[in-house]
Amino acid sequence: MRLDPGPRNLITDVDGLIVGNAQDDRVKSGVSVLTSDRPFVAGVHVMGGAPGTRETDLLAPDRTVQQVDALVLSGGSALGLAAASGVADGLRAQGRGFAVGDQRVPIVPAAILFDLINGGAKDWAENPYPALGRAALANAGPDFAIGSIGAGTGALTADLKGGLGSASLRLPGGHRLGALVAVNAMGTATSGPDGQFWAAPFEMGGEFGARGMVPAPDPHQFPTIKGGGQNTTIAIIATDAALTQAEATRIATAAHAGLARAILPSHTPMDGDLVFAAATGAREMADPVAEMILLCHGAAICLARAIARAVFAATAAPGDLLPTWQDRFGR
Repeated sequence: MRLDPGPRNLITDVDGLIVGNAQDDRVKSGVSVLTSDRPFVAGVHVMGGAPGTRETDLLAPDRTVQQVDALVLSGGSALGLAAASGVADGLRAQGRGFAVGDQRVPIVPAAILFDLINGGAKDWAENPYPALGRAALANAGPDFAIGSIGAGTGALTADLKGGLGSASLRLPGGHRLGALVAVNAMGTATSGPDGQFWAAPFEMGGEFGARGMVPAPDPHQFPTIKGGGQNTTIAIIATDAALTQAEATRIATAAHAGLARAILPSHTPMDGDLVFAAATGAREMADPVAEMILLCHGAAICLARAIARAVFAATAAPGDLLPTWQDRFGR
C-alpha cells in the first residue's frame, strides 16, 4: 500500500481548508489559523503535561456545539490565547458563528506554545496577539509558507530553531489528510552528524533533506533539553472524511504517535503537546472500520513529516538563540 503526498504537501490539500499566518519579527512570535468557508467537526487530545488552551472542553463528543469555525495555534504562552479573540472578532465581522437568537458566536478553540524567552522583545504595552490573530485570519488562503512564520516564528527545539510545518497524504481509498504543526519542543528533532531526522523513515521525496536514517540512539545518553516550561508542540490533523466528534478525537489521539516518532523526548511534563483534528465531511467512509484505521495510521505519518519539515524550513533572524538546521547541516 503506497501513500503519496498531495499536490501542495500542505494541510490545505484537504479541499476547503485555508491557513493564515501573521507574526511580529521583533517579538519573535506569531499566530497560525486554520479555517474554512463553513463550520467543521473538530476533536482534540492532549498528552503533554503543561498545556495552554481555550475552548477545548467543548470539543468533547457530549457537548452541545459539534462544529467549530476555526482553530488557532499561537505563541505567547497564556498571553497568546488572546489571539483567538482576534480571530473570533474577524469571523463575527464576516457573519460567522454559532447562532444564538440574533447573535453569532464564533467557535475558535486555540492552543499556545511558550516562546517568551526566545530572544525577541516582549516589552509591549498592549498584548499583540488579538491583532495578530485577526491578521492571520485575513491572510488565510490555500497556499502558505512554512518554517519561521506564524506560530512557528520564534519556536525552538532543544538544539535548533523549530518552526511551522505542514504535510499531506493521499490515502488509497481517496481520502486526504493534512497536518499543521508549530514545533517548540523540549526534545530534539534530529540526531547524527549529518542532521538526520528522527522522522526519516517516513520522509517522502526528500522533503526534509533526504539525509537518511538516524543512527541508533545511545540508551544511556539523554538528549540535550531546554529549560523546563519553555516548550510545547501544537498541531492540527485535518481530513476530508465525514467524521463524528468522537472519531475526530480518536484521530487526534492516534496522531500523537507521529509526534513521538519525530521528537525525542516528547510528551514530557514540561511540554503542552496537543493535537487538534478537523474533518470537513466532504467524503463519506465506505468502510468505516478499515478507513478509520488507515486515517489514524496516516495521521501519525503526516504529523511526523510535518514536524521534520518545520525544523528543516526554519530560517535565521537577528537575535536568534539557536542555529537553524540549514545553518548547521545545510552546507
